Amino acid sequence: MTGWIPLTASVAVALGVTAAGAVGVASLRWDGETRELRSHLFEADPLTAAPFDPRELAAVPPPVARYFTRVLTPGQRMIARARIEWAGEFNMGRPGADKWTRFTAVQDFVPGGPGMLWDARIAMAPGVPVRVRDALVGGVGSMQGAVFGLVPVVDKAGTPEMAAASLQRYLAEATWLPTALLPSQGVEWSAIDDHRARATLRAAQTTASVEFRFTDEGLVSSMYVPDRLFDDGRTPPTPQAWQGRIMSVTSRDGMTVPDDSVVEWLLPSGVYAYWRARPTTVAYTYAPLPAPPGGL
Repeated sequence: MTGWIPLTASVAVALGVTAAGAVGVASLRWDGETRELRSHLFEADPLTAAPFDPRELAAVPPPVARYFTRVLTPGQRMIARARIEWAGEFNMGRPGADKWTRFTAVQDFVPGGPGMLWDARIAMAPGVPVRVRDALVGGVGSMQGAVFGLVPVVDKAGTPEMAAASLQRYLAEATWLPTALLPSQGVEWSAIDDHRARATLRAAQTTASVEFRFTDEGLVSSMYVPDRLFDDGRTPPTPQAWQGRIMSVTSRDGMTVPDDSVVEWLLPSGVYAYWRARPTTVAYTYAPLPAPPGGL
């Protein structure tokens, strides 16, 4: 017995060092994969477009025209890239059993793709992060998640359904970079009624739509999809209603954009909120202005 305790302690230390090393390697690999995916995202041609001209709104539905008139000013330059750093909470519980935990994330948008990349750390338990990466790059949608970036918990990519879901997310979150929702940026708007309109966008071989709901003041109150695939990990995925609600707005670079927001599934059993957050920083890169007539 006198030699067994030190040996056990040594083995435990060695196992701990080995585990820590594996986690470190996994984290480096995750970060490398994220950088590579981001580099592909940034390969999309930047938008080279004239500044916002209200005459562009002549053919959009009335609530959409009110929205752009409210959130943009004439001459607003087009956003070529946006980076948002998020802080918020993610619901790790199943519907009816809330279990909110904190997360931080860095998200890049490239309207010229269109595409986005969301890289998050979710605190599953004290000292136990889950790395999550959602992306739409080159028309391919993907979602990966792994404890410590090492033990996979979700890995979906390359299917038409994933591409559609990713494009729907991009469209809904483009409210944080409103020039990306203009008709000149590829978005087609169709009327529903005086407070609702449908935005449709194409990425590679995928076309997706999101219903936008507007207040009397011309702001977006929510983004709605009637049949987004819901996967609870226990039963086959089924189409369910989904929405993102904007709780407050703020001004950034002369544009009115969302601040606090919450995302929910509207299930037969009731509303299941699973994401609530606000940006901590937002940085925009603007498309170069077109060359003036005559080339000078």
